[in-house]
Amino acid sequence: MAAVADRGTFYGWRVVGAAFVLAVFGWGIGFFGPPVFLSTLQATRGWPLSVVSTAVTIHFLVGALVGARLPALYRRFGPPAVTKAGSLALVVGIFGWSVVTEPWQLMAATLLSGAGWGTMSASAVNALVSPWFIRARPAALGMAYNGGSAGGIIFSPLWVAAIAVLGFPLATACVALVVAVTMWVLADRVFSRTPEAMGVAPDGSEPGSPQAAITLPTARPLPGRLLWRDRRFLTLAAGMALGLFAQIGLVAHLFSLMVPALGAQQAGLAMGLVTVMAVSSRVLIGWFMPVTADRRIVACVCYALQAMGSIAFLLAQGESIALLLLGVLLFGSGFGSATSMPPLVAQVEFVREEVVRVVALIVGISQATYAFAPALFGLIREYAPAAAGAAPGAAPYLFAAAALAQTLAIGAFLVGRVRG
Repeated sequence: MAAVADRGTFYGWRVVGAAFVLAVFGWGIGFFGPPVFLSTLQATRGWPLSVVSTAVTIHFLVGALVGARLPALYRRFGPPAVTKAGSLALVVGIFGWSVVTEPWQLMAATLLSGAGWGTMSASAVNALVSPWFIRARPAALGMAYNGGSAGGIIFSPLWVAAIAVLGFPLATACVALVVAVTMWVLADRVFSRTPEAMGVAPDGSEPGSPQAAITLPTARPLPGRLLWRDRRFLTLAAGMALGLFAQIGLVAHLFSLMVPALGAQQAGLAMGLVTVMAVSSRVLIGWFMPVTADRRIVACVCYALQAMGSIAFLLAQGESIALLLLGVLLFGSGFGSATSMPPLVAQVEFVREEVVRVVALIVGISQATYAFAPALFGLIREYAPAAAGAAPGAAPYLFAAAALAQTLAIGAFLVGRVRG
């Protein structure tokens, strides 16, 4: 079966489309679902917030562990088998969330849902798409990762509506059936193919044609523990973890902090604008970032936009609508790249054989870190002293903490920068 370079026929773009669907389901269920499930379980079971919050944290931690081991799982069982097993674990796990009657049963369900989320998160998207692209990888990954944003747009309101109309168990059962069938088909028909088996080169080039020199000359093999002593890896992992910690912690509280000034409906639209800006910036970077660009600097610019957004939120003091909207625009402009840029940095800084391993590890470390972000930001919001007469949406210490973490992320990327 021949594949050609034209974007409309090169098989790699079909893989991008399938990875987009995987990300829609993965993020829509595994990332955006648990916050909705948390409030539903509180309302229907009457369990303490601490119990359900712990379950959400366990879900993300298990996902981080599985995601970090994804390259090894792919090598042993193959992407199709891992994708099938992971999607089944995710849907069985979330159905378990809906029918549990005791807290210990909820903790058991999180082990399944977390493991499934780990096979359908950022490391999976990178591992499935990367073999098909070298020069066009920024655009390909950007398009595939936008499935995660689409998952939030689709599933956040869908979960609320479906649970209200059908009830928690039936809503999760219906979603589970659709996801299981879809991912089973994609695993067999799309993810089972490789460029080598189809006799094509990355980007749709003719087999044997010269490949673009993307990897920096300073890249060296780093087997085993050598990777954990490499400055580029450590700073890349730290930068991604800090950036996502700030991002997830802030977004978990941003809606409720904007409601006093904007109202619930307008605050919801503002959160939607964050997603629109994230998708737009990810597409622009993917298609227009020069091949020779210093990708760490591009990542720093994205995190700087987020930090400026956090400062705008801080200066708004819960009252200034203009500053709140400015914060939304700035924060959203850097939002999408927190996930997509670190894998693109890894592409140029590490030898090709180790990129999937590096990305899986930095994604796993980030997921394990940001699992605690909503709770920690909640503690800052609850216990930091409020100024006398401050507006209800004012949370200066929370926004300052986000800006600090984003600034530290920039520092980590700059410290690990290697020329040549």
